[in-house]
Amino acid sequence: MQCRSYFRSSVVVAAFCLVLLPLIANAQHNNSGRGRKYKSPPPTSRIEVTVVRDIDGKPIENAAVIFHPMQGERDKGNMELKTNEDGKTVIDVLPIGDTVRLQIIAKGFQTFGDDFNVDQAKIAIDIRMKRPGEQYSIYKKHPDGLRGGGTSVSSKPASPDAHGVPQPK
Repeated sequence: MQCRSYFRSSVVVAAFCLVLLPLIANAQHNNSGRGRKYKSPPPTSRIEVTVVRDIDGKPIENAAVIFHPMQGERDKGNMELKTNEDGKTVIDVLPIGDTVRLQIIAKGFQTFGDDFNVDQAKIAIDIRMKRPGEQYSIYKKHPDGLRGGGTSVSSKPASPDAHGVPQPK
């Protein structure tokens, strides 16, 4: 008798579970209108920058490669990476369609800067760094009319006024 009542109660519990479980599962899957909507991130580009010397093409190790993602004329921040022993660095977090301002700083070389459009999934940028140019010196002979390294300046003496004070023309 006791065995029969256990059997009846287990059949009732099993039937109840068969009816109730699909209702619970459906309630968990149907959560439209509640919670935060997931928005997938935009596709990104893989940008590989190679930095070499201009005169012999040898790689420059430990050069600072700074990426400035631009929004119009506004800088959205920056990300700095260093080049490896092959003069290369890779970044893969910049969204396709953005503009990035690339700045490269290496000891003993002129600073490089330029804007690039991120319009492909893979971009390779090769930069040839130049040594700094000669500074302008006032102690060296320069062609007539050149001052300050390249600007042509003409000067006129001031003419004196009625009281003998020089006045500019």
